[in-house]
Amino acid sequence: MPVRVEHKHIDASAEALPRRTPPKAGELILEARNVTRKFGGLVANNNMSLQVKAGEILALIGPNGAGKSTMFNQLSGVDTPTSGEVLFMGQPVAGKDSRDIARMGMSRTFQHVKLLPTMSVLENVAIGAHLRGDKGVMASAWRMDRAEEARLLKEAARQIERVGLGEFMHAEAGSLALGQQRILEIARALCADPCLLLLDEPAAGLRHKEKQALGDLLRKLRSEGLATLIVEHDMDFVMNLVDRVVVMEFGQKIAEGLPDEIQKDPAVLEAYLGGVE
Repeated sequence: MPVRVEHKHIDASAEALPRRTPPKAGELILEARNVTRKFGGLVANNNMSLQVKAGEILALIGPNGAGKSTMFNQLSGVDTPTSGEVLFMGQPVAGKDSRDIARMGMSRTFQHVKLLPTMSVLENVAIGAHLRGDKGVMASAWRMDRAEEARLLKEAARQIERVGLGEFMHAEAGSLALGQQRILEIARALCADPCLLLLDEPAAGLRHKEKQALGDLLRKLRSEGLATLIVEHDMDFVMNLVDRVVVMEFGQKIAEGLPDEIQKDPAVLEAYLGGVE
């Protein structure tokens, strides 16, 4: 059973945090143009281009060593292309730190869950809300004025309910199952009020029912207009969820299209499945 921790009061009358005006469905929000990333003599990404539009889920897939993680880092501003550019909401992401990019409306989660395990689900999620607060970075001891704390906790509670973890609001984050921890991370990312969510291998290590819960949540967020880019190994999870797929091999794009098209593409079958019988 999840361990309960100190119960923080949620003030329903607290002022709501400001929200950005969401982009219109189908609006181009993220674009990679001819992105190449070299590490010495190794070309990890070679002339990669892709687009993500508001209200869609795009998967970036490929076999191990295809360059997906490097591309993910170019898209999220963690790394800078050797040549080419990445534009988010029409603005280049190169040279901006993760905080600036989050404020622009892009939130990412990581392959390995990064939680504060002995703090509550509510407190962990509220960490994601501090980007929208007025008082700067939130100290772990909540050294801030009460009105600001109330606003952040109210927003965190809203996102926890949004992702379906309401019953675990005051549980210790480290006591949740892995699938619930991944969803908690998404709630924390949502606290920054993104219009684009970047997910790095969200289904890795999850059981079947946990994958179903994650898929259901991502479909719900899509219906609310959120765009999502997923880097993922799990083909079944991806193909039953996403709108479009981009496939990489050896740092290059070898295919792009609808899930049904991708699953029949000879180049994809050769690269990803080791060829067709």
